[in-house]
Amino acid sequence: MRPIFVGDIQGCAGELEDVLARAKREFGSSFSLWSVGDVVNRGPQSHRALTLVRELVEAGRGELVLGNHEVALLACWLGVRERQPDDTMDDVLERADLDEWCEWLRRRPLARPAELGKRRFLMVHASVHPCWTREEALAEARALEAQFAAPDADVLRRLLVRRSDGLGRLVSCRSVLANGGWSKEVPELLDGAEPWHAAWTRASHGYGVVYGHWSMQGLHVTKDLRGLDTGCVHHERGRDGFLTAWLPDPSDEDPFRTPDGRFWQVRAHRRYYRGDDEKKS
Repeated sequence: MRPIFVGDIQGCAGELEDVLARAKREFGSSFSLWSVGDVVNRGPQSHRALTLVRELVEAGRGELVLGNHEVALLACWLGVRERQPDDTMDDVLERADLDEWCEWLRRRPLARPAELGKRRFLMVHASVHPCWTREEALAEARALEAQFAAPDADVLRRLLVRRSDGLGRLVSCRSVLANGGWSKEVPELLDGAEPWHAAWTRASHGYGVVYGHWSMQGLHVTKDLRGLDTGCVHHERGRDGFLTAWLPDPSDEDPFRTPDGRFWQVRAHRRYYRGDDEKKS
C-alpha cells in the first residue's frame, strides 16, 4: 500500500476529504493514511475528521498517534481539564457515545514504529527526546500507553494531572532547554533554547521521525525528518494554511533523503480559527 502521512487536521474535515478523494483516484484502495495526531480541535468538524481517520484505522488502512488535542479531549472527558474558549470539540464531547469514542482513543499509540525502504522510523505527534534511541523512545511510549489504556481510568486521570516528562515531549514539545528540559514554546521566546530536532539531529541516531504539532514552523524537510504541520486551521492568521500529505515511495530504499518533492498540499477552504491571537496550537 502507498503510505500517505498527513499533518495536523484539527477538525478541517473538508481538506482531509480532498486528500482522501485524490488518494482514491490515484491509488484506489491501495493506500494507508498515517495521521500524526491532532485530528480534533480548533477547526469546525472534529467528529467528522476523527470518523474519517477511524474508519481507515479499523479497516487496516490507517495509523493514528495521539496528539496534544486528543489528550486534551481525554482530559475533558475525565474531568481534569476545563473546556477552553478556543476549544471546538463540542461535536465530540456532547455526543451520546462519547465514552465509546474516548475508550477507542485512549488505546491509540503515542509512537508508531515502522520501516520505509531500508529506513526505520517513528511517527510521533510532537518530538522525541534528543537523547532517545528509537528503542528508548518506543519504551517510553509503551509505558505511557499502558497507563492510557489501563482498565481503571483513574490511572490515566492521574497521568494527565501530573503530565510526565515523557508524555510532554511526545505530544507537546517544540524546544529543548540548556538545562535538558523542554518547552511547548518556540525557541525564539526562550533564552538558550533550540528546536528539539536540532539537538536530536546532532545525536545522529540513524532513524527517521515523522511528526506534526509545529504549525508556525511550517513544512520541515531535512535528512531523517518530516515535519508535516502546515497550519491548515490557522489559515489567514498572517499566512495561508494547508493540509500537507507526504507520500514516500515504498520502493525507495531511503525515502528520508533530500531533496524531496513527494508532497500534496490542500489549501484551507476558509479561515477557521476564532480570535486573532497567535497562541500556538
